[in-house]
Amino acid sequence: MTAKPKSPLVYLFDWGDTLMRDDPNQSLPMAEWEHVEAVDGALALLTKLSQSSRLMLATSAAASNEAQIRAALDRVGLGQYMERIYCQANVGFTKSTQFYQFILDDLALNPTEIVMIGDHFDNDVLAANALGISAVWLNTQNQYQATSKLHTTIHHLSELLDRSCSI
Repeated sequence: MTAKPKSPLVYLFDWGDTLMRDDPNQSLPMAEWEHVEAVDGALALLTKLSQSSRLMLATSAAASNEAQIRAALDRVGLGQYMERIYCQANVGFTKSTQFYQFILDDLALNPTEIVMIGDHFDNDVLAANALGISAVWLNTQNQYQATSKLHTTIHHLSELLDRSCSI
């Protein structure tokens, strides 16, 4: 009998185009948009993962502060799952090794206890990997797969329901 892979303690999720649809034509904070929408599969995934792991948001969004991000998440029923929100306004910089180091220090965790999930390969995957944080690239643009010891690729959030992010 093989043991089931241990789940990470914390899943970090990107916000725009990972959990909620982004609109590049908008300049207002997402909480003020007339229409906001969760990404397909986000609610089911967060519901499942929240049963065994801590969930956090990690975003470089410049137009929204933490309260505005939570308000937008609440509009689509996702806010209740986010224990903490790390954004440019409260961390002090955009996603980079400094951004992820801030989160590791704040949570007092080792890189092996976190998995980052996001749609931007450089900021969500490579910057996290540089500190030893595993990452999942949500590539909805094409069928390209990028895989290494520290990252993998999915094309829809539902793929994580079966995998439990074991990279």
